[in-house]
Amino acid sequence: MRPEEILAGLNPEQRRAASTIEGPVLVLAGAGTGKTRVITYRIAYMLATGIKPENILGMTFTNKAAAEMKERLGELCGKEAASKVTLGTFHAFAGRLLRKEIGVFGFLPNFTIADDKDQIAILKQAAIACGLTKDDKQQVYEAASYISLCKNKMLTPDEASQVIDKADDELYAKIYSKYQNQLYLQNMLDFDDLLFYTHRLLRDYPEVRERCQERYKYLLVDEYQDTNRVQFEMVKLLAGDRQNLCVVGDDDQSIYSWRGADAGNILKFTDYFPRARQQEIKLEQNYRSTNNILKAANAAIAGGYARKEKNLWSDFGDGELITVAACDNGEAEVEFIASYIHQFFNEHREYKYSDCAILYRSNYLSRQLEQSLRSADIPYKLIGGQEFYDSKEVKDSIAYLRILANPNDDQAFMRVINNPPRGFGNKAIEKLRELRKNGKQGMLASLAAEDFQKTCTTKAKNSAQTFLEITRKYQNLFVVPGNLASKVKAYLIEIDFLNCFQKLYKDEKEAIKRRELVDEFINSIAQFESKQQEPSTLQDFLEKISLLEENDRTDDKSDDGDGVVLSTIHASKGLEFPLVFLVAMERNIFPNERALKEDSLDEELRLFYVALTRAKRHLVITHAQERFRYGRIEHQNPSIFLRKIPLELIDSGKDKDFIQQLSADSINEGFAKIFEMLK
Repeated sequence: MRPEEILAGLNPEQRRAASTIEGPVLVLAGAGTGKTRVITYRIAYMLATGIKPENILGMTFTNKAAAEMKERLGELCGKEAASKVTLGTFHAFAGRLLRKEIGVFGFLPNFTIADDKDQIAILKQAAIACGLTKDDKQQVYEAASYISLCKNKMLTPDEASQVIDKADDELYAKIYSKYQNQLYLQNMLDFDDLLFYTHRLLRDYPEVRERCQERYKYLLVDEYQDTNRVQFEMVKLLAGDRQNLCVVGDDDQSIYSWRGADAGNILKFTDYFPRARQQEIKLEQNYRSTNNILKAANAAIAGGYARKEKNLWSDFGDGELITVAACDNGEAEVEFIASYIHQFFNEHREYKYSDCAILYRSNYLSRQLEQSLRSADIPYKLIGGQEFYDSKEVKDSIAYLRILANPNDDQAFMRVINNPPRGFGNKAIEKLRELRKNGKQGMLASLAAEDFQKTCTTKAKNSAQTFLEITRKYQNLFVVPGNLASKVKAYLIEIDFLNCFQKLYKDEKEAIKRRELVDEFINSIAQFESKQQEPSTLQDFLEKISLLEENDRTDDKSDDGDGVVLSTIHASKGLEFPLVFLVAMERNIFPNERALKEDSLDEELRLFYVALTRAKRHLVITHAQERFRYGRIEHQNPSIFLRKIPLELIDSGKDKDFIQQLSADSINEGFAKIFEMLK
């Protein structure tokens, strides 16, 4: 396609965002304004004007977003050109770069990525080495937060030890040092390390930085409001003097400060990149929602804190008013929602259950909803709940593969060495720990150590030898890329894992269920292979599942794949539904207690804005007058955020006899009293 043909389907502001290529560009994309479309068409336009695909780097926050862009780009420019554009998450980009360059930090290229449970297990070891006991669980989690914050601030353990702000910082700095040493010994990186070491690589190794700058001459960053400090520094280093950098985001949807995101990165973009002051573009035409929903969202977010002003509008007309329902208690609330869903789908046959979402501020609120939907025979899906890759059998399977990819991965080794039982007693396991503590080789290699063999029974010696032989055999087989699924199946059979469930579980149905999980895991490997253009390595697959983001996963509780979506508001970001319920809109729930106590409502208000803008046509907001909390029934007040919605946009719902709803007058009177108390 010619450049002008690519731009033809865009509105004027989208067209400007897609065609302003040189220099720094800030695209302020309000909710539902076609952000993904603009980024994709911008890349297509660049390719059409002669820019090589190899010179374009696009970074996103979810694999789902990257895959969607890649697919759309393939439709516009052909799959071959699209495949040569680097599109992926920050962590995926970092992982690929570190596979090539990690040696400068002393790691091997076959490092594995620690998951949350690995991190906590290693942290516990580090904490005990620093004088804590096994019962000091809270301090272990606080140390984990401290270490993550240090890496976000780009502080090494030595640098962190020089910055003691709080009473426990000195202890946590020591734990940080021990923790990093344990990761190093096991040739592992945690999630934060991927960005931490990539930044150090770009900052401290000019030859690497210059190679990256020469290859990636044009940068795009999606969801820029969600970047943290280390990501901002990475982007700045990659952009170099050219500054051919386009960032797309919405400060009104900055809702991840608790994991390090800094809204200042987007708010101060033109301070950091002054040339962008002439290239700040606002996308305000919404392609998702009716205007009554957008008016409510605009009013909700207006005023109160520093932001880039935007005013969303659409061509979909005003649409329905917003229903606000006051329920007697939490039980009445979930019963109302189930009744509303039944009535809605009886009247709107054109919709599927998956066109409906129930959003809540905190995960615990899903329990009653799930029970109510099950009782009403309404299928549902959980986003951000228990996921396939978190099931025990799948995590066991992954651990077996991790020791092939990285023989020093002790966390994976300890998970599988006696799973199924192989005759290793406590003394044998403790001897492996002791050998690891006193030497440099991993526990897997220590199976052959004479000191270990002395502690073993004849059965355990034979098991150790068999385990080593099979592991080494498949390490060699996996050196050759391709045929991953068939090799994994053969390996799990030979190592006696795939067929162990009949021996371990007397209940035949339970054994079959667990075996099916592993079979499905092998299917997922085959599916992964089918989507790759070249034969894949085991490391490719392990990295892919290690870097799955929360929004890339959905736990389906419905039989046919169609179900009402249950989600926290955080996990729903980027999604949209014709019908949205926003539940438990009550003081101390939303906004939550901490935000009210600390008088930090800005991010809670942005979260409210995100929730409102998930709805396309129908929006129902509920709250309860009483709710069972902290082991007792408590009186609840409506959320102060509801006052932000103009009264003329609210449907009092007097014609709905199955629900006690607030009239406009009682809403006004009630909120006036609440605000008077808050003054």
